[in-house]
Amino acid sequence: MAHKNRHRPGTRPALPPARISVIVCAYNEEEWLPGCLHSVLAQTRRPDQVVVVNNASTDGTRDVAERTRGVEVVDEWRRGLVQARETGRLHACGDLLVYLDADSRLPLDWLDVVERVFRRRPGLVGVSGAFRFYDWNDPWGRVLVRAYDFTLAPLTHVLVHHVLGVGAVFYGGAFCVRRWALDAIQGFDTSIEFHGEDANLGRRLTAIGAVGLWSRHRAFTSARRFRALGTGTVVRLYVRNFWSELVGHRPRDIRHVDVRA
Repeated sequence: MAHKNRHRPGTRPALPPARISVIVCAYNEEEWLPGCLHSVLAQTRRPDQVVVVNNASTDGTRDVAERTRGVEVVDEWRRGLVQARETGRLHACGDLLVYLDADSRLPLDWLDVVERVFRRRPGLVGVSGAFRFYDWNDPWGRVLVRAYDFTLAPLTHVLVHHVLGVGAVFYGGAFCVRRWALDAIQGFDTSIEFHGEDANLGRRLTAIGAVGLWSRHRAFTSARRFRALGTGTVVRLYVRNFWSELVGHRPRDIRHVDVRA
């Protein structure tokens, strides 16, 4: 019966299904983590692995993760988002690595869509997209950010990625990368504390393949940073560190404010 497994001449054999690891990096996120994990475990395409990197938390973050069935907990006591992401990379076993902030939420078919996108585009090494906010009541702030997402962000991505080939607009709150691509660039740059880490990753991934920017299939996240620091401050920090990383290969702002409220 072996002949039934042969593919017809001129056609490609079916690719094996990709394994998907979801990695959530969490520092003192006991309030936000349950919603994030629920959105992951409720996916129509269930993840093959879910990892919570407990990044030196002093609250109940680890307990929340441990009590959630199907979740692996890894402790990383060196503080820092990028350090936690690198720890997650070293622990994960998937072919596709999805990284989420602990205050992010996924639409129910997000992983299913991600898998299909990567299957259709073998040259794609990473994809991210802008967010919708589930807890922001500032109408002007929402308009400003939405206008950026639909105009300046995609235009900038076309310029720096498709025309110049020097980087990409890359959102760090929810993204997916091929494991081999992340390994090829030797993982995350752990010398970066916070600002510019997404621009750094997008720039280095651009050197080895295509980086996609989603305009429709978006994740949800909290607007707590906008509320705490102000919309103008957050936008300026993002733009300033994006261009600093792209041109000088280092972010301009070294320190950041931890927002947990």
